[in-house]
Amino acid sequence: MRTKSVVPRLRAKKRLFKRVKGSVGGRRKLLRTAKESLIRAGVYARRDRRRKKRDFRRLWIVRINAACRERGLRYSQFIAGLEKIGCELDRRTLAEMAVLDPTGFDAVVESVRQGLGLPELVAAG
Repeated sequence: MRTKSVVPRLRAKKRLFKRVKGSVGGRRKLLRTAKESLIRAGVYARRDRRRKKRDFRRLWIVRINAACRERGLRYSQFIAGLEKIGCELDRRTLAEMAVLDPTGFDAVVESVRQGLGLPELVAAG
């Protein structure tokens, strides 16, 4: 933000302060502190955009694993079975099915069982 004449300098400061709006204390009111906090916020934002992808994948795997174990199958067996039968559903879709559409997920699990040659799970009760 190196500007020499007055009007561009004020415009640049105004733009910077608009971006740090919502911060607390000096981070919102002092030029140097606002600049530093904006740079740091940008670093965190970039890091966390990449981190979000990992976190969601972990969440989907946990959900699929829990749903598979309820149906008597391990996650690794389930994924191997999906590859064997040529199913192209991704983990996000499978996790949504496990939560929102249990009957559809049951159908996928049964097709995986048949593909792996495992016996059908008999519901107790």
